[in-house]
Amino acid sequence: MSDAWIDDPAEVERRLRARLAELEGLSAGSGESRAAVELDQTRVGRLSRMDAMQGQAMAQATEARRQQEVRRIYAALQRLADGEYGACVQCGEEIAPKRLALDPAVPTCIDCAGG
Repeated sequence: MSDAWIDDPAEVERRLRARLAELEGLSAGSGESRAAVELDQTRVGRLSRMDAMQGQAMAQATEARRQQEVRRIYAALQRLADGEYGACVQCGEEIAPKRLALDPAVPTCIDCAGG
């Protein structure tokens, strides 16, 4: 797989926006699983309610991670607009193209990410 697209700002933006649309679609489709759990024991048994609450907690955690990624994508789009895309936000060094290919929204080089 060629990483040449990283040098094309329009292609970087297209990929970031495509991932953003995907995440927004997932968020919209999972709203029901994050909703409050019904506490009416006449309709749902105690263990079923506990399972539902566990499922709700997992869905909420997944949504929190999804929203964190959305924020990272918006930050990457801003760096792209500012002409700073591909530079580590901590040290300013270039982020390896292979690292950007794996995650186009990654804000740091491998050295800064590890420390």
